[in-house]
Amino acid sequence: MAAAMLALATVNTACMDSGWDDEQPAYSAPFGNNSLQATNIVSIAELKATYKDVIFAQTDTYKQITDDIQLLVRVTGNDLGGNIYKQLIVEDASGAIIISVNQGGMSGFLAEGAQVLISLKDLYIGGYRKMPQIGGVYNGGIGRMQRDIFNAHFKIVGEPMPEVLHTMTFDPDMDMEANCGRLVTLTGVTFNAANGTATLADPNDVTGGATNRQVKLNGQTTSKKVYVRTSTYADFAAMVMPFDAVNKRPLPCTITGIASRYNNDWQILVRKSGDIVIEK
Repeated sequence: MAAAMLALATVNTACMDSGWDDEQPAYSAPFGNNSLQATNIVSIAELKATYKDVIFAQTDTYKQITDDIQLLVRVTGNDLGGNIYKQLIVEDASGAIIISVNQGGMSGFLAEGAQVLISLKDLYIGGYRKMPQIGGVYNGGIGRMQRDIFNAHFKIVGEPMPEVLHTMTFDPDMDMEANCGRLVTLTGVTFNAANGTATLADPNDVTGGATNRQVKLNGQTTSKKVYVRTSTYADFAAMVMPFDAVNKRPLPCTITGIASRYNNDWQILVRKSGDIVIEK
């Protein structure tokens, strides 16, 4: 099973090969720990397999990483559009994971496409409703690490290369454990609640500060529920969901975002307004 998952990841990211090398260009960033060197890199798939019982447990839990191992990843999601809060979503050719840090404005120095070396020793790993995260301990579960801890554990490798990021085609029935956190593209998306005035985030929703809008793909309700989750603080929270006022029907659109999960439901995190495009 693990070999099949890795093979799938390789097929979907083959065109990114030139961007996933572990060479260390001569580059000194003003953020992070420039003394880190790539010595024992593991893939995200290997990391998740090692800590599978912790990440995908029925109740949220965590474990400290004691092995001196590292990830070499690229940033696919950050707080640029206000919909991802104090988190980075990072990916390599094998999978994706959330890095939780108690710090805002990380998009200012960790842009989409930035390559990052992360030293994992002494950090914590776990799952929040089965969504893999690396961070610190909070209220008995996985939470955000402090910014000074993260600063000592990451190194920026070269300049950002957003052009090497390529999305997977979203399939609601794809393996959740292998693919949660991936940068994906959904086509033929229609919002169930679209009516010409309803917005991505409900301005009256104060329960958790975010709104889940269930969607259909190509007019079909999927076997696993798929939601687009938008924070009320997102720059595009007030965007009206695509709707054809003449024919009184939701308009299909293409969405690019992070395929996060909440237990067995997909929650797509749109990163910025340009990630939603009405189809012609």
